[in-house]
Amino acid sequence: MKPTIYDVAKEAGVSTATVSKVINNTGKIGDKTKEKVLRVMEQLNYQPKTVASAPRGKLSHSIGLLIPDLANPFFAEFARSIEDCGRELGYSILICSTDFQKANELKHSAFLIDKKVDGIIIISGSQDESFIKELLDKQIPTVIVNKELTTPLPIDSVSVDDFIGGYEATKHLLELGHRRIGTIQLGELLLGKERLRGYKHALEEFEVKYEKTLTFFSSPNATIEESKQISLEILSAPQRPTAIFAGNDILALGVIHAAMELGLSIPDDLSVIGFDNTVLSAMSNPPLTTMAQSIQDMGRLSINLLLEEIKGMQRNKQKIQLRPELVVRRSTRELVR
Repeated sequence: MKPTIYDVAKEAGVSTATVSKVINNTGKIGDKTKEKVLRVMEQLNYQPKTVASAPRGKLSHSIGLLIPDLANPFFAEFARSIEDCGRELGYSILICSTDFQKANELKHSAFLIDKKVDGIIIISGSQDESFIKELLDKQIPTVIVNKELTTPLPIDSVSVDDFIGGYEATKHLLELGHRRIGTIQLGELLLGKERLRGYKHALEEFEVKYEKTLTFFSSPNATIEESKQISLEILSAPQRPTAIFAGNDILALGVIHAAMELGLSIPDDLSVIGFDNTVLSAMSNPPLTTMAQSIQDMGRLSINLLLEEIKGMQRNKQKIQLRPELVVRRSTRELVR
């Protein structure tokens, strides 16, 4: 794979925003830093070419962001990272919440085009892809985040390895001695299916039989209350699990609330692990063990890929996949037999 702006930033020990400023000769960058970045670009053979023609039309220095649900801390934190990066690079961000609805994606993307944004960043929502193809047909610079397309399209993408995340989360519980592990995943979304696939792979590796009765699904925009109701069903079973892997931090908090209602102690009676490492995970009681997605990195990578396209840099489309990291807090512990 060809080196990315992320590789240059990592090797040079600077932010991707700094690399972007060096490439575009904007902002205030010290001579030593600039020389170091240029040297790393040469070493990695990262030399994007600018096409001869100018970018389409007059730039508005605004970027559209389609996001499923701003009430979800993960999406809110991602939107904030995009705003911070945009402000640093001189761009305004127009944010539209789609509520996971195809109709809203179509309506809001048309609105953003009408506002003449320079490009659009899309984070996973509905499973429909027609509006993305329409954006590409209209030559609107576009980057997708945390969305695996069912049909190949020439588009930049940034995502987290959800299979590895599901695997590592379940492996953590298995290494603590848990063998009866339930899971609640986000229904319909591919990321939920990938996290479930990782869960199954970890069970297989530890020679633990997969039990379909321990797998539950929520709606894509699940609330803590919805997760709590699902968890009450799981934990009221005659043979309840000793641990639960929840597909995101909101689902994990629902599990904790259900356990409290049933008089179960976390983690003495039940270990719980989430996914995302949002602000909620550190604020929960007890603090939540979770799989961390680097939200800041995702935001920076997304906006820099988009700006490369906006500025007419000719290169192959990039598919960047980040590895989630396990953050151990107090909601998981070794199983006491």
